[in-house]
Amino acid sequence: MRFKITLNRTGKQIMLPMDYQYYLSAWIYKVIRKADREFAHFLHSVGYTTGSKRFKLFSYSPLDFGRPVLWKEKALFEIHAERLSLNVSFHLAEAAEKFIIGLFSNQEVYVGDQFNGLDLIVAAVERLPEPIMTDTMFYRAVSPVVISFKEDNSKYATYLFPDNSGYDNLLLQNLLNKYNSSPGEVSLPEEINFEFAVNNTPKSKLVTIKPYTPEQSKVRGFMFDFTLTCPVELHRLILSSGIGEKNSMGFGWVEVTVA
Repeated sequence: MRFKITLNRTGKQIMLPMDYQYYLSAWIYKVIRKADREFAHFLHSVGYTTGSKRFKLFSYSPLDFGRPVLWKEKALFEIHAERLSLNVSFHLAEAAEKFIIGLFSNQEVYVGDQFNGLDLIVAAVERLPEPIMTDTMFYRAVSPVVISFKEDNSKYATYLFPDNSGYDNLLLQNLLNKYNSSPGEVSLPEEINFEFAVNNTPKSKLVTIKPYTPEQSKVRGFMFDFTLTCPVELHRLILSSGIGEKNSMGFGWVEVTVA
């Protein structure tokens, strides 16, 4: 299920790091931890598991703050909007709707690093309607979609371009692993009709995770429009938890479009 969170600015700061996704992820975990420590521990430390894989089945969109001034040389946004918003999704049962709304209502958050950031307070939380689902859907990736693989003896992952051979197979396997790790899902057919087609030129984006820490790393993903044919159950999973890898870090958020 998807929610729109509206935030009001409460401070005078106007500069926000361009790579702010990690700070939003940390805030979401913090909110959950305050309300239910066991649920937060499950998401953060265990996730929904299948085999050796671990998944955290939530995602979130980029912040909507209008048209900022871009300080490219300093990797900063200069933001003057007084009201911002973002969308958050959780792959949870319908009964969790009121719980999620209550979880985020009136929460305060600082989004940024020790040098630049914004003080915000949640002004409203609302459930977003689910689009009509069919086997073939049209999407726009509004945050980078990440697909990678790692050689057995390699320390670093190789991030794939959407037109690389095997990209669609890895995309499907990632979806199936997440789907099969989520309890209570209906069984999918053994033979799945999965057709993936990119509809425009992908835009590459390199994002820094955990900046200014010993764990700092860089992740490459791509934003593009695409058509996807697959079972409706997998479309629902995409909308509630993102597509591709690292969804809980702000990657793979998509919006439904028209052909």
